[in-house]
Amino acid sequence: MRISTIVICAFVIGGALALAACGHKLVAHNGENTVAVYPDEDTFTKLVDLKRQGGVGGMIGGLGEGLAAKQVDNNTPVRIVSSDDKGAQIEVTDGEFKGLKGFVARDNVR
Repeated sequence: MRISTIVICAFVIGGALALAACGHKLVAHNGENTVAVYPDEDTFTKLVDLKRQGGVGGMIGGLGEGLAAKQVDNNTPVRIVSSDDKGAQIEVTDGEFKGLKGFVARDNVR
């Protein structure tokens, strides 16, 4: 009886460690080394819409991204707080921006 209890405890501890190691990371695309983390989904939506307009609106969207979004390194570990079809609300769990909370596009989280 004692051996089976020890074996069960070992499996539970091993499973807990395996789950703790699972996580998500930020993924940069198109030769970029960083991922833009926006303060919230509304800011993300507004700036993406401006950038799509091109011309002056596109320039304003690019400038707004530089001012509003933090540039976080590629492969930075994050925790997903919530997600939808546009992206995910995340919290950075390690690195220079540990503790930063924000919104990233759906294709920037793995």
